[in-house]
Amino acid sequence: MAMNPPDSVVELLQLMVREDTVNTALTGRPHPEASLVDLLGQIAGKWMLEVELLPVEGQADQLLLTYRVAQERPWVLFDSHLDTVAVDHMTIDPFAAEIRDGMLYGRGACDTKGTGAAMFWALKQYAQAEEPLNNIALLFSVDEEVAMTGIQSFLRNDLPRLGWSPSMVIVGEPTEHIPVIAHNGCVRWEIQTHGKAAHSSTPWEGHSAINDMVKALSLLQRDYIDVLDAEHDLTGRAVASVNVLHGGNAPNIIPERCVCEVDRRVVPGEDTQAVLPEVAALLDTLKQENAAFAYEQTLKVAHPPLLAESSAGVLSLVKQALNDNGVRKPAVGAPFATHAGYLAQAGLPTLVLGPGSPYPAHTKDEWVSLEEIEMGVRVYQSLMSAEF
Repeated sequence: MAMNPPDSVVELLQLMVREDTVNTALTGRPHPEASLVDLLGQIAGKWMLEVELLPVEGQADQLLLTYRVAQERPWVLFDSHLDTVAVDHMTIDPFAAEIRDGMLYGRGACDTKGTGAAMFWALKQYAQAEEPLNNIALLFSVDEEVAMTGIQSFLRNDLPRLGWSPSMVIVGEPTEHIPVIAHNGCVRWEIQTHGKAAHSSTPWEGHSAINDMVKALSLLQRDYIDVLDAEHDLTGRAVASVNVLHGGNAPNIIPERCVCEVDRRVVPGEDTQAVLPEVAALLDTLKQENAAFAYEQTLKVAHPPLLAESSAGVLSLVKQALNDNGVRKPAVGAPFATHAGYLAQAGLPTLVLGPGSPYPAHTKDEWVSLEEIEMGVRVYQSLMSAEF
């Protein structure tokens, strides 16, 4: 059956929210973004945009849409991720895309299908302009909410062969149209302690991995988490927290294994690669005190921070686009991590900007203001026409 493209950005956003794209790591369902990639590709074809699927190992294909003006003209790259967090305990239908009182409700409406819909609609209108100035690329990326494998794959496998490098990159996240020019990085890892199983009636025959973990966490809290002092004037201070803990198999068995998961927020200027060695040096003191203490660390993710200087060359263009649409807000920093850290690390002029407030993101009744989405279209279209 032929698919009719949407008639408005609101209808486009509804189509996007109605697709279940909860990240595969949270559900086990493979390639959750694939159906939405297919839908958006069909729409882009109807709008006469260039469509390319970009494979990502272990994930759904990403979607790259391009509109070329001339080889010698600058490229502007827009990025918006398609995956969402889980829908457990939501108080609304997560995929109904219901509109009430000027708000559109649903998982991903705010984070961050709203930015994707606004970017896509802006590109549709820009392609109809009489004298477009720049080449435009829109990347609908995958797996942002967990491992950010999509953006890493794009930078490693796709951008080098495309034959162009963007003069500006806009990462779509709900920022209320406030330019985010710096943000923290994120390191997540597991600490696992090893013991020896034994029956609880003869505990001296075993060695409790939970007891060792208690000692490790006490030391970690006192001598690492509580004394972190790195700070950035835009993104705040470095923090860390232990957020998952599990161990043991039965109430009558001395546990041979215990695992915790740690989250560390790295401020701009800190090195993500230094985090695990710092913690290892601390935990090694327990091994020196007790030869039976055994542990290992396993890195899960190490997302780089975004430095303010990464956007210095294009911030004036972004502020001009905002001013042209009546938006006058100072650039800020943020404590969370985004794709912008990877893009800036690759040497690309990058910042984060998008419609919608960050506060409804990931919530039980996630929503986005349709007025914000309409403004997002105008701002993104102005950015597409920036004079470099």
